[in-house]
Amino acid sequence: MRKLIFFLAALSLLTIFFNAAKAQQTYSVNGTVKNSLNKEIVPAVSVVIKGTSIGTFTDERGNFRITSSQAPPFVLVFTSIGYEQREVTVTNTSTHLEVSFDPASSLGTEVVVSASRVAERILESPVSIERMSAANVRTSAAPNFYQSIANLKGVDMTTSSITFNTISTRGFNGSGNLRFNQLVDGMDNQAPALNFSVGIILGPTELDVDNVELLQGASSALYGPGGMNGTLLMTSKNPFKYQGLSFQVKQGIMHTDHSQRGAAPYYDWALRWGKKVSEKFAFKIGGQFIQAKDWQAQDYRNLNRNNVLSSVKDGTRATDNNYDGINVYGDEASASMAGIAQAGIFNPASNPSLPGVIAALTAANGGTPPSQGQILQFYATSANPALAPLRALATGLTQGFYGNQVVSRTGYDEKDVVDYNSYSVRLNGGLYYKITSDIEASLVAYWGTGTTVYTGADRYALKNFKLGQYKAEIKGRNFFIRGYTTQENSGDSYTATTAALAMNNAWTSNGTWFGTYSATYAGARAQGAPEAVAHGAARQAADANRVLPGTARFKQLLDSVTSVDINNGGAKFADKSSLYHVEGQYNFTEHIKVVELIVGANYRSYHLNSNGTIFVDTTGTIKIDEYGGYVQVAKKLFNDVLKITASGRYDKSKNFDGRFTPRVTALVQVAKDNNLRLS
Repeated sequence: MRKLIFFLAALSLLTIFFNAAKAQQTYSVNGTVKNSLNKEIVPAVSVVIKGTSIGTFTDERGNFRITSSQAPPFVLVFTSIGYEQREVTVTNTSTHLEVSFDPASSLGTEVVVSASRVAERILESPVSIERMSAANVRTSAAPNFYQSIANLKGVDMTTSSITFNTISTRGFNGSGNLRFNQLVDGMDNQAPALNFSVGIILGPTELDVDNVELLQGASSALYGPGGMNGTLLMTSKNPFKYQGLSFQVKQGIMHTDHSQRGAAPYYDWALRWGKKVSEKFAFKIGGQFIQAKDWQAQDYRNLNRNNVLSSVKDGTRATDNNYDGINVYGDEASASMAGIAQAGIFNPASNPSLPGVIAALTAANGGTPPSQGQILQFYATSANPALAPLRALATGLTQGFYGNQVVSRTGYDEKDVVDYNSYSVRLNGGLYYKITSDIEASLVAYWGTGTTVYTGADRYALKNFKLGQYKAEIKGRNFFIRGYTTQENSGDSYTATTAALAMNNAWTSNGTWFGTYSATYAGARAQGAPEAVAHGAARQAADANRVLPGTARFKQLLDSVTSVDINNGGAKFADKSSLYHVEGQYNFTEHIKVVELIVGANYRSYHLNSNGTIFVDTTGTIKIDEYGGYVQVAKKLFNDVLKITASGRYDKSKNFDGRFTPRVTALVQVAKDNNLRLS
């Protein structure tokens, strides 16, 4: 028995030794890839041993080195966007290969993954796709790559700030589009509390963008319920493929017409370093800094405010006493002068003399309580100097001076309450490890901060806003599983309207201001002043102690109200919400072979924590869970002339009923490289 055990142990050791020795017997091929037309080197070319997943990429000098345990002869397959695929047979590993790469002579050969979640030529995609490569990003005529997306077919872009652009398709757009998915390396880069992407505050730097794919139509069947209008997929550069140190400087001048302010500089600096340490391990780091003096909102048209659909009406502050400027804040506070006068006289809290007056008039009436008219007449004719303000209010009511007139407080222009010193700082890094030749693990982090302005129901000054995303992922040839989290910190952000309203209330309350205005107006009218003159005198009296922009007191007051939370009487929203997401996908095609089959699922959890400034969460964090799954089946028929693709997705949120979203497409090949899409 012992001999048998010894024999088996020895045999096992010999087997391990033999396999290790065999594994150490490797073959390496190196070479250079050049453009066949101009003989220039071609970097970032994919080099793969045909029939395997063993491969590498050419470096910035066009050189490559590929190592395998497979002995020659074998075939190397060379592919890159913009070039024809090239196959080279290797019979001798000692020879340095010189590979000539032919530029592609036809369009539509680019490979995309967004349409079906599998790699396919853009011509063979079942739905329309727009694509930007790294070369397109580099040569785009736009301040940054994000704005260059506006040049793609079917894109609508809303600009709220130089660093806040909102992308959408299908003609539906607005700041903070909630019906458009935006993914970076598979991560939904929406802010958890705001529920939409925050411009370019978070995402890959311009030097780290590998490609951008845009689905212009509904994509909910594969990418979830947020894709009613479309989905944008941004993919960053893999350090195994893109190596080296890159530095980019863009500078310019803004406001050269001096219409809003004097000329100001624009800075955009970016850095990226990618390094393949070994055939197993690579890393990358990068950053980008953008700084500019933002555009100033100067729309001073008069707003006819409506909670459903507002409109513009005639009038300015000089001609409309209830003026509500679009980019003027604080003038949203308005009141009826007659209503203010009524409250000033008949509310005991604001008129302590009222109980005594009622008692005196009741006694004079033989015990009968006085009417409102009698009370008004008493105050209107009172000679008591202490009741002078009430005498003016009562006179305005008894003489009909007020009518139905409504007046608003004097507001502040947006340029005085919003920080236009716009900036964006983005940092990113990643660690990549090849577990096997076709399975890769990665840890990726994106972090950004900035100051920008967002237009929604209000103008939101996102000041020192911070957003971070952190992802762990394992992916192979036919599967991936990833988990990531998004962490949001609103920093010193506040709403412009709330800030201006709080400032006005700080230097004098609404009750005092409207009371002074109404009393002064009635007094002037009683002395024979025309309406316009009376209104001018009333506003001057009410604004006597108004804090003026540009003064130290104004800055102190603005800093004070924007440092206090909204629910405590200030304008700041204090949000530290987060999102947690796990998803996976498996492609069963190589196992089934009869059809192409893809199955995927995801789970997401929102943790909303705004301390009562955005959500009703003063008692604790609000947790919302969501989950979903999808299946896609594709089949080629009639000698690959027709390809039918059907997909379906089910999504369920904690607060809503589950929903199923189907999609069916057909791709008909009418001739070589000529296809007809139906969906």
